[in-house]
Parts: sequence; C-alpha cells; structure tokens
Amino acid sequence: MKKQGILLCNLGTPDAPTAPAVRQYLAEFLHDKRVVSISRWIWCLILHGIILRIRPAKVAKLYQKIWLRQGSPLLVISQQQRQKLQNAINDRFVEQKYGKHIPVEIAMAYGNPSIAKGLKTLEDQGCERIIIMPLYPQYCSATSASIFDRVAKHYKDRYFVPEISYVGDYHDHELYIKALADSIQRHWHEHGQSDKLLFSYHGVPKRFSANNDPYEAQCRNTTELVAQALGLDAEQFDISFQSQFGKEEWIGPATDAKLTEWAKEGVESVQVVCPAFSADCLETLEEIAMENKQLFLENHSQENASYQYIPALNDDKAHIQLMLSLVEQRIIH
Repeated sequence: MKKQGILLCNLGTPDAPTAPAVRQYLAEFLHDKRVVSISRWIWCLILHGIILRIRPAKVAKLYQKIWLRQGSPLLVISQQQRQKLQNAINDRFVEQKYGKHIPVEIAMAYGNPSIAKGLKTLEDQGCERIIIMPLYPQYCSATSASIFDRVAKHYKDRYFVPEISYVGDYHDHELYIKALADSIQRHWHEHGQSDKLLFSYHGVPKRFSANNDPYEAQCRNTTELVAQALGLDAEQFDISFQSQFGKEEWIGPATDAKLTEWAKEGVESVQVVCPAFSADCLETLEEIAMENKQLFLENHSQENASYQYIPALNDDKAHIQLMLSLVEQRIIH
C-alpha cells in the first residue's frame, strides 16, 4: 500500500512583527491573482509604489499587539493542531489498523512554512499519496483555490506527482456545526448569553458571488445551521463580513457597520464569533477582539454595554475530531 501523508494548510503569517517581515509577507500575499485580480501592471505600480511603502509599518504594530512569546498566534495554534491531529491519527490508524506512520505536516499559502516545504517534507518521508486539507471551512477562490494553485505549481515540472486528495470545504459538516455550537454554549455557560450574536466572516468582493464562488452562500448556510443548533430565533443573531478594503463593492453587511448600528440602537450586549477562521489570528485577535470592541463601546450610549469575542475552535478536542473525520474519509484502508 502506498504511504500516505496529510498536509494541513492555512493562509499564513509574517515571520516577525516587524515592518520588513510584514513587507515580505504582504508582497507574496498581495501578488496572488486569486487575492487581487486587477491588471498586473496597474496593481504592481500600486502595490510597490504605495502599499508596500506605507502599510507594513502599520500592520507590524497590529501584530505586535497579539504576538506570543512562541511566535505568531496563527503559526503557534497551527503547530498545536498538527500535533494533536498527529496524535489522533496515531491512535486511530497506527495502533489499530496499519502499524505504519501517517505523517501530518502544516503549511501556509504565504510565508513559512510554505506549501512547497510541507509537500517536500512529506515526500522525504516516502509519501506517495497526500491529503491536502485547507483549514478554510467555507470554500473561496481567494483561499481554498490558492492552496490548490500552489500544490499544482510545486508539481508542475516534476516527473513524479503523488496521488492527491483535496478537502474542498466542510462548512456544513455535522461535526463542524456541533463544534461551533458547543464552543458558543460553553462561552455562554462561563460568561452569560448576550442580547445579540454576530457571525462575522472575512469579506470578499461582490463579484465573487456573481462568478459562482460559493463562499457567501456557504457562510450563510453555516450561520443558519449553527443558529438552528443553538435554538436561536431571527432576532437573536445576524451575519456580517469583516476586513474590507479598497473601493470595490463587497458583500455585506460590513461587521463594523453592523456593530455601530447595534450600538446606536442600544443593544446592551454583543458576542462575536468568526466561523471562517479555524485558528485565531490578526483578523480575530486584533480586528474583532480589540478594534471592533472599541468601535462598539465608543458608539454606545450606555456605560454598562458589553462586547465579547468568542475564540476560534483552534486546537479544541472537537475541532481535532472533525479534522480526523475529514481525513479518515480520504485515507485508503
């Protein structure tokens, strides 16, 4: 039987919370046509002439607010996810079925460790069949497809290409919905239930949906399924999309606009969950937990207003069991 391996993939992170490291990371990220699809020569002028001159120092300061002693939160959590999934794989398959090691590695679409490095690490261990698992619950061409592009690029000019199994999405998987619902309920048990629960997803331009990208529809479906599992009525929750930039029209409502609206309407307590993020990162720990909290409280007329961020699933046991289920379906027995 061919040796099998698993590659967990996420978006990426700078190597350090410094302007040079952020500049290097943004240059790779923003050069991807999946992320920015306008004319290359126009975009390169904007990117190198303006964005990479101004943006890195500002973004580095944001990373400094969330950086851990061990490094970037996204990378630290990804390493924890890898180890726990490896342990689960060992328990399930090595001891009970195969007696052979099925290695698990992590890789990032941008930054380190790269997709190419992750694939080579598995190749060096003799893997001839690789399961690619982008940790994006909802499929999006700007994220999930970018992982596929990098895998294809790695093997473009090689004589041997291993068998590839690819996890497209898991936005409605029963274990994913249950893990989210259980996480929210645990937060309620510890902190109380808020008046409103906001499901905030990373935004994308409207043209994605117009071009049959399923991301927006899958985000809305995830939201409805979790709300049903929690027994929420329509007045208790809403959906929004964060991290918008540029002049292009994006899907909405925008997270900051929705929070401002609720604050001005006098909604006393709000909790925000970000189901599109499998691991906490800059967009959750700084943008949602800090920046948007300040926005909500500053626009609120009452001093006792409450705002809380519900953490991502990260290395939660239920999250690892979901990953195990997804790869188990693709492992050839």
